[in-house]
Amino acid sequence: MVSDDNEPLTAGPGMPDTTDSDVNQLCGAELIADEVSRLPAKPGVYRMMNEAGDVLYVGKAKSLKARVSSYAKAGGHSNRIMRMIAETRSMEFVVTATETEALLLEANLIKQLKPRYNVILRDDKSFPYILIAEDHETPQMLKHRGGRKRKGAYYGPFASATAVNRTLNTLEKAFLLRTCTDSIFENRTRPCLLHQIKRCSAPCVGLIAEADYRVLVAEAKKFLDGDSQGVQRQLSTEMEEAAAALEFERAAKLRDRIRALTYVQGSQDINSEGVNEADIFAIHSEGGQSCVQVFFFRAGQNWGNHAFFPKHDREEEPPAILSAFMAQFYDSRDPPAMILTSETPDQFELLAQALALKAGRKVTLLTPQRGEKRSIMEQAVMNAREALSRRMAESASQLKSLARLAEVLEMDQPPRRIEVYDNSHISGANAVGAMIVAGPDGFEKKHYRKYNIKSADLTPGDDYAMMREVLTRRFSRMMKEDDEATRPDLVIIDGGKGQISAALGVFEELGLNLQTECIALIGVAKPRRETESGEKRVDRTMGAVGEQIVTPGKDPFLLGPRDPALFFIQRLRDEAHRFAIGAHRAKRAKALGANPIDDIPGVGPSKKRALLNHFGSAKEIASAKPEDLTAVEGVSQALAQRIYDYFHGG
Repeated sequence: MVSDDNEPLTAGPGMPDTTDSDVNQLCGAELIADEVSRLPAKPGVYRMMNEAGDVLYVGKAKSLKARVSSYAKAGGHSNRIMRMIAETRSMEFVVTATETEALLLEANLIKQLKPRYNVILRDDKSFPYILIAEDHETPQMLKHRGGRKRKGAYYGPFASATAVNRTLNTLEKAFLLRTCTDSIFENRTRPCLLHQIKRCSAPCVGLIAEADYRVLVAEAKKFLDGDSQGVQRQLSTEMEEAAAALEFERAAKLRDRIRALTYVQGSQDINSEGVNEADIFAIHSEGGQSCVQVFFFRAGQNWGNHAFFPKHDREEEPPAILSAFMAQFYDSRDPPAMILTSETPDQFELLAQALALKAGRKVTLLTPQRGEKRSIMEQAVMNAREALSRRMAESASQLKSLARLAEVLEMDQPPRRIEVYDNSHISGANAVGAMIVAGPDGFEKKHYRKYNIKSADLTPGDDYAMMREVLTRRFSRMMKEDDEATRPDLVIIDGGKGQISAALGVFEELGLNLQTECIALIGVAKPRRETESGEKRVDRTMGAVGEQIVTPGKDPFLLGPRDPALFFIQRLRDEAHRFAIGAHRAKRAKALGANPIDDIPGVGPSKKRALLNHFGSAKEIASAKPEDLTAVEGVSQALAQRIYDYFHGG
């Protein structure tokens, strides 16, 4: 994206050198004016840093000298820019060959550095695609997310995994392509259930000729490329020919495929004949916040939408926000042939050139004013407005809950980052610890963490020991990284006095003073009452209100049944439960499906199948002698010894 002649600016011929002591004495507008004296009138990217070296702002310029000199002027700046200039203690520059390359480099740096004064795309998830993988002689159709490393055709993006799954479900019925992994494909001896319910042509066992399967692959590609009507007409012709030839079974199969195609074309929320392949960006700003709704149209169909809430200054206008957002959005994605926007982005032509340069082809950037495209845009804007209204309402409710929680726990200010911990296991098996994070914007799922319990000397089912391990790993890393952004204000433990004591022991071992670090600690547990025999049991008479708040050095207390803080704590606790149980179930499912033979070097799918067919189970293979193993076709003496040693500690 950036030419090879890009280079950082340093002092040289025609540029007076400045000593470190001189630079350190300058700051703000004086430092910027000093830098301007050495800048060329060339395109490039500049970075402004504060005293700690943190990047405050990343900008691009057609002329670095002219653009940076504007910051050195005494007036004409907004309050935001004045604050930024006052905090500037150093600057860095990179010269590029063209302004277009500067724009692409700027977007890349903003995503990496996340400067405080830039518009930042906060939710930069990797969107899912449909992949027809062609790195196997029998192509596979599957959902794909991440880098495009596999050979094949990629179709998307889709707005969500749900949208991909829904489309894949229908495409299976229409084109009967396999979705199983290569390993499963190689080991099949009879058709699977997908073939029985008419969603796979079963190429794994040869129920369809290779040439005929390739025809299905070509039809699927043609459909996903946008020629859905052509595919449907072709299938209709084949159905009529089959019926005329009295091949009624084949005609019925073609009829079912045509029905599936009709469904996938009519099941989208918004379809438009005038929009075949396009991304639609609609922005709505209110109260210093913005929502950008992105709709994805592929093959003439709406493949879903996603709402983004970019971080920006209250003074930013929608065209500037949209321009910065789109540059970052396409930094790691290929733009489609057409992009529609509700507002004309700042530097419209430059942005179009940058996107065309990245795509390697023409990219049309439009702001529709009338017709069908405008109707679609109005609906997208409405979605952006509604999404922002919901988010603002949720944020207001969240802030009230945080303020009430701070009041109840006697905190100086509402917590900015809350971490909730929970464990999940079955009699100590497949034990995992879980941490969820919440803040003013709600649950921050990208910061969730799960911890596989690793202690070998841990007694199975010892919740206290598991909690100690999780907290030790989490807070020792926090102290090592010393990142203020990941330092919690409030830690919530699922449990009572025992868990709180375990947590305090961890903090003491780590030398972490909760009062000095301004970290509040509480436990959440069901209230217990003592029976006549002296046994303590959960008091079920408290019902849903029965949440006991345990704090270090104080008596446990209960919150009122209608207290907002109670509901908020319960929501946090329930989310921690959900995440911990989900992590435990995933680990348990993986353990149940694991086969010890898979880990033996030199045992591939064919030898694994031969061994299982000969012995019947992995248990019998483990107990077999080397001479018995060599009786299996393809197993040499060396491999037999390796298998035997694997199961017997060799």
